[in-house]
Amino acid sequence: MPFPELNLSLGLTDNKGSVFYAGSGEGDVVVRTDSALKKHTISIIISEQEVGTVNLKTFFESSEIPVEIEVPTYQMIVTDDKTNEKEIYKVTRDTFFFKEKTTKKGIWSFFGLKFLAPKNFLFENIPFEPLKEEIEVFDISKYRKLNNEELCYTFQKENQNIQLFAGDINTLKIEKGTSYFIVVDENKGKRFIGDILYREKFLKLTPKVTLSIIKRKKVSKAIETGYNGKMDRVIYI
Repeated sequence: MPFPELNLSLGLTDNKGSVFYAGSGEGDVVVRTDSALKKHTISIIISEQEVGTVNLKTFFESSEIPVEIEVPTYQMIVTDDKTNEKEIYKVTRDTFFFKEKTTKKGIWSFFGLKFLAPKNFLFENIPFEPLKEEIEVFDISKYRKLNNEELCYTFQKENQNIQLFAGDINTLKIEKGTSYFIVVDENKGKRFIGDILYREKFLKLTPKVTLSIIKRKKVSKAIETGYNGKMDRVIYI
């Protein structure tokens, strides 16, 4: 169990009634005291601000289903209460699972050549959103997997499993019933992992980690894609 960081303060006094008094009226005597036990916090904030898209694997072996789909990314802010340094990342907020394949009606269908008609694929979303408050805060420090290649925080909310993942997404096994927040950066999540390792080393102990999720005004229920996985249509709840 890590020990909290000890804040040491220095005091001097010539007041005999003070707990800092060192005796004989020597006002220049410095006394070392333990002023507080302080444990620092790393704060991770997932915002509602959409900042781009990323292509994620669909984990399907069927040649009929796109191997990748385009999904939106959102701004994520990481800071701590000691350095106050802020870093910005991109993260996914939605977990899409293949639901059904449809064929668009068009000129090829009119001529009976349905095999030439364009196919669309519907991926259903399992979103995780704050239900009551605009911002929901979770303590995730006790449930994590961390090394130089992968970081995974796991927590639960009302029988729902949630994971914040950074690393090689090819190693991530998507399971129904779990909502995933996947950190997207230039090198398979390593910038984010390095950031967390740096802050922990600087703070000198394993700190408390809080995750704040800001509620979105619009949440996608599903996305419809073409065979290349590009979003054709977003269906909102």
